[in-house]
Amino acid sequence: MQISAITKIYKVSKVKRMIEEKLALSIPSPCEPFQPNWKHADKLNLFVKRDDLIHPVISGNKWRKLKYAIDELPKHTSRVVSFGGGYSNHLHALSFVCNELGIPFTAIIRGDYSASPTPMIKDLLSWNSELLFVSKKEYQLRESSEYLLNIKLRYPDAEIIPEGGKQLSALKGVGEIIEELTFKPDYVLVPVGSGATLAGLIPKLSISQHALGIAVLKGKGYLETEVERLLPSSATNWSINHDYHHGGYAKRSPELTQFCQTFAQNNTLLIEPVYTGKLFYAAKKLIEDNYFRSGAKILIVHTGGLQGARD
Repeated sequence: MQISAITKIYKVSKVKRMIEEKLALSIPSPCEPFQPNWKHADKLNLFVKRDDLIHPVISGNKWRKLKYAIDELPKHTSRVVSFGGGYSNHLHALSFVCNELGIPFTAIIRGDYSASPTPMIKDLLSWNSELLFVSKKEYQLRESSEYLLNIKLRYPDAEIIPEGGKQLSALKGVGEIIEELTFKPDYVLVPVGSGATLAGLIPKLSISQHALGIAVLKGKGYLETEVERLLPSSATNWSINHDYHHGGYAKRSPELTQFCQTFAQNNTLLIEPVYTGKLFYAAKKLIEDNYFRSGAKILIVHTGGLQGARD
């Protein structure tokens, strides 16, 4: 598609409205009572925000974080470029959106999967994405000004979206999770990878509510700094628990593997071991340890994205 054709799309309609109509997104997502057979769970009021049901591909927090970034693309945008790993939910969702809108997309991927592409990478290829496999050392430069300038030189008029969709416009989309609720939760639990989802929730909560992030990678201190960097002002009604990353990003312990298997047998809710599995595992452990006061309303945000469960 030529740039003039892309520009025509933007003149006809705002992208956000167009894609919502075209893909029949389920917004607002359902919020369902959750009654697991966990010890002490009967003392709490548990709910799951089912952002995994927003769309089969553009599910969960990926759509929340991308919707305004896509809507606000400059009219002269000739290509979208972003970053991620071999199982990135972010790249998966963004590639699909760009393909649907006829916008060329380049994925800069950490590691070389050319010999053994993951299911996610196979999808990106089927959606006409350009894939650039880079070393871990080069990937670490993804936020440096010099590296981003080189991308701009290679792809004039390209729009670069940060890894995981971690830009300020993402916070607005994520905050809508809280706006859609019909009740006031005492605690909101969410997995933390880049920190953007947690940062988007915090400003929407009152001082009496608490946002609890569950780290899915080894990032104590680093993740807190990332969240603080994204917050518009200082806030104290949040924290990140680092006890349940099970070895690091995309790592899993035998306990986590067993938990996900048992969870699948007892629930129709789908989870995976990279993000949501660690989230629900942490919720179970915290509930069993009486972390929450009796009678509290607990909202668990299912952030969708099941790349980690695909073989």
